[in-house]
Amino acid sequence: MEKREYQVCSNCVMDTTDSKIVFDEKGQCDHCNNFYKNILPNWHTDERGQKKLADMVAKIKKDGRKKEFDCIIGISGGVDSSFLLYYAKEVLGLRPLAFSVDTGWNLNVAIENIEKIVKGLNLDLNTEIVNWQEMRDLQLAYFKSQVPYQDIVQDHVIFAALYNFAVKNKIKHVLTGGNFSTECVREPNEWVYQNDVRQIKDIHKKFGKKPIKDLPMCGMFKFRLYYRFIKGMKVWRPLDMMDYHKQDAIATLKERFGWEPYANKHFESIFTRFYEGYWLVKKFGFDKRKAHYSSLILTKQLTREEALDKIAHPPYSDAQAMKDLEYVAKKLGITKEEFIDLMNQPNKSYKDYKSNARLIAFAVKIAQKLGIERRQYR
Repeated sequence: MEKREYQVCSNCVMDTTDSKIVFDEKGQCDHCNNFYKNILPNWHTDERGQKKLADMVAKIKKDGRKKEFDCIIGISGGVDSSFLLYYAKEVLGLRPLAFSVDTGWNLNVAIENIEKIVKGLNLDLNTEIVNWQEMRDLQLAYFKSQVPYQDIVQDHVIFAALYNFAVKNKIKHVLTGGNFSTECVREPNEWVYQNDVRQIKDIHKKFGKKPIKDLPMCGMFKFRLYYRFIKGMKVWRPLDMMDYHKQDAIATLKERFGWEPYANKHFESIFTRFYEGYWLVKKFGFDKRKAHYSSLILTKQLTREEALDKIAHPPYSDAQAMKDLEYVAKKLGITKEEFIDLMNQPNKSYKDYKSNARLIAFAVKIAQKLGIERRQYR
């Protein structure tokens, strides 16, 4: 495929490192145009959002009568999930169970943030500790597969554990911190592929050594169909129903709980920090901050000039990256030299392995027509 001339959007900071990006005659990208056409007109944070939020609260409270908890909220220690837990308990008057997943990689600041929030709100916390031997084996298999999206294992395990626990314990309402305010621009599919159990199993079959017996798994059909229509589980995104701004949320959390912010979005995990800040940038040439900052530009929480200035600097220092590389390699059971050799091998993509890509794309189109998914997907 012929290499495109480099171009960056005139409105946000998405660029041709997204190989399928399209620019209009004004130099504005299709991520921006999709936001203005499909997201913004249907994203209501005014009285319409407040009514939807009130209706949600009423339903959750009604379904949760005579139960110890009326909903469950996954908390990572990051700003979105932390603020949601606070808002659900203190403002909405819900009785949430806080749920966290220990994948073996969280930084101390993330653990401390979770403890501060839970203790400050006087909530119960359920922490699921995953089978480390299986987790390590699957993560190493992903590095050996040479695909860019190395955080898919953690992502899948965390959400699968949350959904499986909710259904098993008959908690019908799951609240997540997903939101348009900070995530209206989706990372390109070539760099951040969907949670796809078929692909996870294929990569594990080719490169893994230990059978997956205990790691939480939850495929699309199980989540979208069985859990929703048979078990009655409902997933809500309350932050989309309010005027949510990241810096305001951070200020509230710092003042109320002594919460500590991270250097970048998703940097609560050593693994994710290394994958996003080094592996993906150095090996594949894509910086996820472009999507993160573009979301903040579109929602008027960051100027384009500020974002370009931030992008001009590495996500974090090379010295810290090398320390993280050694730490990740050692924890995965290989040497630093073996890990560097993995980085130097030919790159691959999700297209090189079995997947449900066509089925997922079809499901996304249906979701877009129904108004469930409004972000750009190619």
